[in-house]
Amino acid sequence: MKIKNIIIALILTASINSFAQNKAKTLLNQVSQKVKSYDNISIDFKYVLENTAEKIKQETKGDVIMQGDKYKLNILGVTRLFDGKKLYSISTEDEEVTISAETNDEEGAITPSKMLSFYEDGYTYAMDIEQNVNGRKIQLVKLTPIDSKSEIKYILLGIDTQTKHIYNLMQIGKNGTKTTLTVNSFKTNEPLSKNLFTFDANKYKGYYINKL
Repeated sequence: MKIKNIIIALILTASINSFAQNKAKTLLNQVSQKVKSYDNISIDFKYVLENTAEKIKQETKGDVIMQGDKYKLNILGVTRLFDGKKLYSISTEDEEVTISAETNDEEGAITPSKMLSFYEDGYTYAMDIEQNVNGRKIQLVKLTPIDSKSEIKYILLGIDTQTKHIYNLMQIGKNGTKTTLTVNSFKTNEPLSKNLFTFDANKYKGYYINKL
């Protein structure tokens, strides 16, 4: 009888875990479909990097406009412009422009063009707690990398259950570093200049151009 009870308990646990993962996957699919329905997305956000052991805490604000794979990101005094083929990193303080292909220098890095869809591959899903943020219901979904060698321990993705928009993203590294991105404003289908994602060299005469 005890063995039978253990087997039943294991089956029930597996069923509950499967249901929870399917529920999380369904919610993430709804977010993905919503994101892909927009022509463009404009986001203002707060970014916080913390490592308690190293006594590091850095806070900054930024904004990004995305249209398909293209994006224009402003953060830490640098503009990163990706036209779909090349990435232009523009520093007005240093009067320098670095031109490269869009590559992830850091393993597991979440670039702007992947920020709202990165979770579609390479993770297992589980529903986490639901939070009330200023009257908004934010459902957390825990994402764990399938690759055991990943530098990421896990990611918590906060989703507004009403709008199906991403509210925040918390990435926990195996080295103890925690990065949090919180969306302050989320706008869609804004009128954009046709040249928004085009690099105009004439605007940066006298700048040092570094081609990688």
